[in-house]
Amino acid sequence: MTAAARRTRRRNQVLSREQIIEAAIGLLDAGGESVLTVRALSERLATGSGAISYHVGKRDDLLDAATEMVVTGALATKSGRAGKAPEDEIRVVALALFDAIAEHRWLATRLTLQIVRNPVGPVTVGIFERIGRQLAALGVPQASWFDAASTLVHYILGAISQNARIEGDTSDVEPGAEREEFLGTASAAWRELAPEDYPFMHAIVGQMADHDDREQFLTGIAIVLDGLTHLG
Repeated sequence: MTAAARRTRRRNQVLSREQIIEAAIGLLDAGGESVLTVRALSERLATGSGAISYHVGKRDDLLDAATEMVVTGALATKSGRAGKAPEDEIRVVALALFDAIAEHRWLATRLTLQIVRNPVGPVTVGIFERIGRQLAALGVPQASWFDAASTLVHYILGAISQNARIEGDTSDVEPGAEREEFLGTASAAWRELAPEDYPFMHAIVGQMADHDDREQFLTGIAIVLDGLTHLG
């Protein structure tokens, strides 16, 4: 596109905040946080940096806004039918977040940072509210609601992050490595361990190689929920 064409497009295009954030999400999905710059976003939208700053703010504001848009969309997921048990409602929220991070690999780091840095922001409040509303129906005493909700949120974020590549990871695992390849390599290494020293590892090596991440995630949710119902 020529400079004249870009200027014409800029004059004719009226960008909204939502369009800018969606474009930012596109860049993040394509290359992670390292490729999201105001300059790259300006070029993608054929606009000036001033328009981005006016509607959203600086780069950190873009990252926060992108996180909020994705998480808010995930939290809007409904159970599909009325009258579901509170355990099922919590599973719906947990799986919605699991699937969101599976689709947006950069989100694991940003979501954790949002919870830590912005306890009154829509991401933190939205997750705690959606999960916390189910605790009374589970029979959790009110005095334990904060601890119970925090335990669920910590498990959900921790388990999800384990399945995602975290920004800043300097390990030698290739970002695009196939899951089957990784599990195959790990299980082969476990089988090389001395059975007399690591009997448990040898007992579970086949289960590790064949496990389903979503089913494992739901098993953890079930364990946490079972424990919460015995509080009091």
